[in-house]
Amino acid sequence: MFDSFYPDRSFASVSIIGSVIFAAVICLFVLAIVKAIKEKRRNDASPRLTVDAFVVSKREDVSSMNQPLAGDATGARGFHTMTTTCYFVTFEVRSGDRMELEVEGDDYGMLAEGDAGRLTFQGTRYLGFEREV
Repeated sequence: MFDSFYPDRSFASVSIIGSVIFAAVICLFVLAIVKAIKEKRRNDASPRLTVDAFVVSKREDVSSMNQPLAGDATGARGFHTMTTTCYFVTFEVRSGDRMELEVEGDDYGMLAEGDAGRLTFQGTRYLGFEREV
């Protein structure tokens, strides 16, 4: 069947595998978008709470991606590295429950482990922290 379209069967199998990989990448992209929309809706429907809490720990998640650069006049090529950093803080409330929330870099820098205060959040969305003085 493939003989009329693809004289070399190995090309046909590479083409099929490439199509499957492309479809898988598209599916993963769509699933990520659906997951983000669901989380946003769940957070929007959650009550806005302010509770006594303290900062247990902080962490950063750094990811990087290399993108090939187009060749210049001499034909030289290279890579451009894009780096993204996500900041997370773990809070503990009076009941002993802990929650890790993603925060902006400015808030991350202002919080220190052991800080006590009032945490405001909505679902998994961090809204603020007022430190006790």
